[in-house]
Amino acid sequence: MTGFLRILLAAGMAWGVLMPPGGAVAAAAKRLDIVFVNPGKTGEVYWDMVAQTMQAAGRKLDAHVEVLTSERNYRTMQELGFGVLARRDKPDFLILSNEESAAVPIVEAAEAAGVKTLLLSNTLIGEDAVRLGPPRQKLKTWLGDITTDLQTAGARMANALITAARDERWQSPDGKIHLLGIGGDEITPASIVRNAGLKLAVDAAPDVVVDRLLFANWTQSEAETVTANYLSWASRKEIRPAGIWAGNDPMALGAMRAVIAAGLVPGRDIQLVGLNWSEEALREIRAGRLLLTDGGHFLLGGWSIVLLRDYADGCDFAAVSPRVEVKTSAITRQNLGSVGDLIKTRAFDRIDFARFRAKAGRCGHYDFSLDALISSLPVPEGVAD
Repeated sequence: MTGFLRILLAAGMAWGVLMPPGGAVAAAAKRLDIVFVNPGKTGEVYWDMVAQTMQAAGRKLDAHVEVLTSERNYRTMQELGFGVLARRDKPDFLILSNEESAAVPIVEAAEAAGVKTLLLSNTLIGEDAVRLGPPRQKLKTWLGDITTDLQTAGARMANALITAARDERWQSPDGKIHLLGIGGDEITPASIVRNAGLKLAVDAAPDVVVDRLLFANWTQSEAETVTANYLSWASRKEIRPAGIWAGNDPMALGAMRAVIAAGLVPGRDIQLVGLNWSEEALREIRAGRLLLTDGGHFLLGGWSIVLLRDYADGCDFAAVSPRVEVKTSAITRQNLGSVGDLIKTRAFDRIDFARFRAKAGRCGHYDFSLDALISSLPVPEGVAD
C-alpha cells in the first residue's frame, strides 16, 4: 500500500508540473533565454513597441528577452545574428524579422549552430521560400513564423477611404475618386502584402483610381516630400485628391504635414489612413485629422513569447500550423477609448500574457484578437465589475 501511495504521489507531482492551475498547458519548467534581433532603429515606434511587448511577455512567462537593435542596417542585422550564433552560451531561441530578405543567411546558419529560430512579421518569400521550403523541413531548427494578415488590413484601410469619399462626394471632374498610395518599400513582405490589399480594394471599385503608388522607406520625411509632389501634380491636372493611403503611421503623419502645407484640412478636405496603432496616430484620430490606424501587429512581439513558452513546455504551436497568422484591427474614433491608454502609456505589463497560452488539449489554438486583448486588461480602479 505504501508503494502504491508513493507511485500516486509521484504521479500527482509530475501532473502538477505538467498542468498548472487554470488549465494552461505545462507550467514554466525552465527559464528561457531568448534573443530578438530588432531590424528597426532605436526610437522607431513600431519596432520599439514590438520589443517592449516581448519583454513584458517575458516577465510574465519566465523568459529573459535580450533585444539587439540593427538600426535599419541589414548588414548590422546579419552581423548581430551571426554573433549570437557564435556565442559559447547560445540562447534557447532566436527571433528574427526577414526585412528585405536579410534574415535568410542567419536562419540557415542557425540550422548549422543548432539554434531554434522564429521569424516575426516578415517570413521567407520568392526564391528563398522555394529553395528552403516551409518551416521544419529543410531547416529543422526554423520552427515557424508569426505574421499578421496585412493584406486584409491594407484593403480595410482603402475601403475606409473609399467609403468616406463616396459619402462626401469627393469625385474629381472625371467622376472618379482619386487616391494616393504611399508604400514602405517594394521588397519587404509586410509592405508587399499591404500594397496588395490596397490594389484589391481599388480593383473592386470601378469609381476609384490610385493616381500613384509611391515609396517613402517607411519614413515621415520622405512621405511628406512625395505627398507634396503629388498634390502639386494633382493641382496642375485639376484632380481633386480624396484620400491618402499610407502603409504605416509615420508616413501618414508625413503626408498630413504636406496636406496642411498645401492649404487643405485633413479630415475635412481629404482623408488619410495609416497603420501601426502609434500614439501620434491616435492623437490625430481623436482630433479628427486621421480617419483610422490599422494594426495591433506590434503585439506579435508578446505573442511570439507565448508561442515559444508553450513550445518549450511541450505544447507545440505547429500542432495546428508552424505558421501563425494574427488578424489586425482598425482603431477609429468609435473604439479609441478601449486601447488608447494602453498604447499611450506603453504599459504592456498590464497585459496578462499567461491568459493567452494554449489550453490543455488545444495546442496551436490561440485567440490574439482585439476583443481578447481588451478583456485581458485589468478593470481600472473605481470601475464596477
